[in-house]
Amino acid sequence: CAVYVLARRLGGAWGGLLCLSLYVSTPAFLAFGPLVHTDVALTLFSLLALWTFASVWREPTRGNVLLFGLSLAGALLSKFTAGVLFFAFAVFVLSLLWRRVPGTPEGKADARTWRRARLRATLLGALCAALIVYVFYLGLSWHQPSSALDRLGTGPLALFFRRLLLPPVLYFRGVFWVLLTGTRPTFVLGQSYPHGVWFYFPVVFAFKSPLGFLLLLPVSLLIALRRRSRSGSGVSTIPSQIALDWRVLWVSLLVFTATCMLSRLDISIRHFTVPLVLLILLLAPVPRMLGGPRRSGVSVGGVAVAALAASCLFTAIRAYPYYFPFINSLSLGHPAYELVNDSNVDWNQSLPELHRFVEQHGLERIAVDEYGFSDPTVFVPRAHVWNCQAPMPEDSGHWVALSANMILDGHNCAWLMQYPHEALAGGSMYVVRLYAQIPAAGRPGGPPLPSSFRQFGGALFDIPGLFQHLYQHPDDLPRAMEWMQAAYTAMSKSPGPPPKFPWER
Repeated sequence: CAVYVLARRLGGAWGGLLCLSLYVSTPAFLAFGPLVHTDVALTLFSLLALWTFASVWREPTRGNVLLFGLSLAGALLSKFTAGVLFFAFAVFVLSLLWRRVPGTPEGKADARTWRRARLRATLLGALCAALIVYVFYLGLSWHQPSSALDRLGTGPLALFFRRLLLPPVLYFRGVFWVLLTGTRPTFVLGQSYPHGVWFYFPVVFAFKSPLGFLLLLPVSLLIALRRRSRSGSGVSTIPSQIALDWRVLWVSLLVFTATCMLSRLDISIRHFTVPLVLLILLLAPVPRMLGGPRRSGVSVGGVAVAALAASCLFTAIRAYPYYFPFINSLSLGHPAYELVNDSNVDWNQSLPELHRFVEQHGLERIAVDEYGFSDPTVFVPRAHVWNCQAPMPEDSGHWVALSANMILDGHNCAWLMQYPHEALAGGSMYVVRLYAQIPAAGRPGGPPLPSSFRQFGGALFDIPGLFQHLYQHPDDLPRAMEWMQAAYTAMSKSPGPPPKFPWER
């Protein structure tokens, strides 16, 4: 495990075990780690890129440069947002001008020569990463039309250059689309916002981290301050052998955290996994600070750290297997759907639990308002797609199910929580038993009026309904694309309800 290996270099075997125990007990990694998804892959390669970057600045050898290039390439190929690494590199270099790292040259001329050699090595590693990314995209796009570069012409020479230039065009087009679509409505602490807010990730981090981990942060700070006071103000608590690695890690933590807080795309703790793993690694020196040549036996600080780490493992075992909707006791009894959103609560992983509920109760059919675009009948054969904001008369007296995300965020269905209900999959999904008579829309105990409807992902129309129709009628895909373009154009000129789907006219 990369976390253990790197933490061991920072804080010895006990530091490695501490960080490993924190990593394997973090609900975010337990939830997203097993999935075929880019966020944890980006976290791994970003961590390796930062570590090998520090190695290059310690010793700019060919081997270190090559490892840095490979790690950086892995990060760039994992996710388009890996470009944040370059800001971390730049801030680290600027930090050296502000304050030197122990073990580096003290004289201005010597320091300048030292930095230039390492800047050249860093540039060489970045060029190596760029070459790897280029070759990767060249292979993927070899049989892809190069029509994006039609302006270069259609002659043999033009076609040759179009093929060579297509990989960077595809990559930077992906980066452009990430920047262009980097704004989306969000929901936190019971309030909806038209875009991301600065306090989203601090709040989500506080709710979705084990309390033992949150308490370990101030305890570790006190241990570090106590060690520094005993050693003298002029003595660093971080040994000079790892001072450069330490600088890279905490500077990168600040850069990635600031990037997340400034982002206008706030939808999940999974976008905060890089700061999470960096924060865990920064705790690696704590066991070493508790020791020392003059210390022997067990210390109060050591017992506290061990107890908090053990409590994190206990929390992970207790939460099994419902890591997606995990919320610690800071919620004060509030359900997860009132505090956070998206994959912090449900990502359709709760459908198998719904299937078991249907089987146990012998239900012939059940209406489902899921959180996503997939076909729920794959997991729940007796399910049919439903909109909890618009119940039908035939739903009266029956069980219905909805994702917890659809209660306040994706849809406006808090009215259902007045009916007998049961939480499934740790609160990711709820099943509700409707009464024989459902009040009219807008009346107490009834669904909302159409003017109060909310749409999935803050969209202007019912995206899940669109996808469900296309699953059943794939021939309508061309008409759907034309309708979406026309709908967005019309609504951008004059706000109002979207036009009806072409198959509803």
